[in-house]
Amino acid sequence: MHLYTINTGFFKLDGGAMFGVVPKSIWKNLNPADENNMCNWAMRCLLVEDGNRLILIDNGIGDKQSDKFFGYYYLNGDDSLDKSLNQLGFSKDDITDVVLSHLHFDHCGGSIIWNEDKTAYRTAFKNASYWSNEEHFNHALNSNPREKASFLTENIVPIHESGQLKFVSQANDVADFMSMRTVYGHTEAMMLPQISIKGRTVVFCADLIPSMGHLPVHYVMAYDIKPLECMRDKQLFLEEAVANQYILFFEHDPVNECCTVKKNDRGQVVVDQVFKLSDLF
Repeated sequence: MHLYTINTGFFKLDGGAMFGVVPKSIWKNLNPADENNMCNWAMRCLLVEDGNRLILIDNGIGDKQSDKFFGYYYLNGDDSLDKSLNQLGFSKDDITDVVLSHLHFDHCGGSIIWNEDKTAYRTAFKNASYWSNEEHFNHALNSNPREKASFLTENIVPIHESGQLKFVSQANDVADFMSMRTVYGHTEAMMLPQISIKGRTVVFCADLIPSMGHLPVHYVMAYDIKPLECMRDKQLFLEEAVANQYILFFEHDPVNECCTVKKNDRGQVVVDQVFKLSDLF
């Protein structure tokens, strides 16, 4: 088995929204903001190669939205989904499975593309099964006013219409080496893939812990629909991560790919070692 980091580019989000009730005087040292209070964030995905299977976890924001839409998020950087796959010798047609942690546009926008004459949408990964879970998928289709702007119909409905959608019902449905952890608070029933490799566990943290700066339990985003539930699931996860020396893979951290965690003298969960995935596997 091989794991590869897939960089799809950077975008900007309001720093206050990303750090919630934490004051800027504290978080500004974690991710400095520009003159518009916007911080730069990665859209980092994970590719798992195992035998004849190529499993992509999340796929970034995509490129089918309007210039006006993208203008809100200041897309930047030289990376793209296609470029990152090509650098590894792969293409979208090689992907056998697409695991979607959740259906917010910056995580699943690359799932769907325009057809050649831009008259209809089609799946970007024509040979892949798309994996979500029924609870989250139904939530995305019938969302609340607070979260609705993050669920774009054109990212979601075409997946269902394609016939390529599968729902995770058991933790190991996608693969024997991958279990699916379901967490709440950021959205309903977000999935965190946990991958067993060479005696270690790599956890794709998605938006439960979007960056290393979000390790403190009370550092939750203003985007979270139920912050107390998010804090509860985050605390449980971090306790388990310390006990089992999980490798945390960060989707949005602009600098740090991975870390392990430990408890300090005060019993707080803090960073232990920081590294790139390629340094280990």
